[in-house]
Amino acid sequence: METTLIIFKPDAVQRGLTGRILTRFEDKGLQVVGMKLMQISQQLAATHYEAHKERPFYPGLVKFMTSSPVVVLALRGNGAIGIARNLMGATFGSKAAPGTIRGDFGVSNSFNLIHGSDSPEAAERELKLFFGPGEVLTWPRHGDAWIYDMSGGKAE
Repeated sequence: METTLIIFKPDAVQRGLTGRILTRFEDKGLQVVGMKLMQISQQLAATHYEAHKERPFYPGLVKFMTSSPVVVLALRGNGAIGIARNLMGATFGSKAAPGTIRGDFGVSNSFNLIHGSDSPEAAERELKLFFGPGEVLTWPRHGDAWIYDMSGGKAE
């Protein structure tokens, strides 16, 4: 099982899309193991996006991410990172396929509604930035038997 970080960006929160977007992840079978509404500080945004520091869009990205509250999630599931990224769709809403979060709710190439970790290494790093000890939970979800085929002893 993987755990991934998802951020509903300021545009998603301001547009009142948090419930609709969260439902897509839960409908797919991913388990919410951490969630909070927060205001990202300048320092946290700078640390989170430090890989983009030299890119021309970096100052605008930090300003955007600190402009309004966000919803931060930890989602767990078998292949959670890839599943979440497929649900999100292409980076730019104007290019994202219908049926994806960005394809259904976005048209902007700047405001793209959602962030998701792109690898297990990124997820581990990002989860530590946004969640403290004890804030990402492990709890039995009895419906998992109806989400995953466990007949082979592990989730398929």
